[in-house]
Amino acid sequence: MRCPFCKKDSDRVIDSRSTGDGRIVRRRRECLSCRKRFTTREQAEERVLYVIKKDGRRELFDREKIRAGLRMACKKRPIPLEKIEGIAGRIESDLLGKYEREVRSKAIGDMVIRELRHLDHVAYVRFASVYREFKDVAEFMRELKPMLP
Repeated sequence: MRCPFCKKDSDRVIDSRSTGDGRIVRRRRECLSCRKRFTTREQAEERVLYVIKKDGRRELFDREKIRAGLRMACKKRPIPLEKIEGIAGRIESDLLGKYEREVRSKAIGDMVIRELRHLDHVAYVRFASVYREFKDVAEFMRELKPMLP
């Protein structure tokens, strides 16, 4: 680390502390040349994931969009918010684990629909009706048929 005062490249760390959430490390340093002290902050670089939309546009991945879709599908259903948060977290973790830089929106939708199928049939059908863009009642019924007793 270069000293902000004398611009020399020799220092030592006097103290290191993690911030409250543990995402940033604050280091107190002393320049070995001029003996002045300064503070640096260290933070892991976050990976950037882009979503490729149906029309080919690319936009930054936004976990909030998954949460909003889940909340809409689960509206007025007896599903705790913690479950919705858990699903969003699992999907985000899976995406960051499987994809380096880009993921198709279809892959995200498929993950959401798989989770909802196991969580709640009504929420699943709500999400599927928008996600799969049913053209008529027959398509809708084909989706429902496997769930009927």
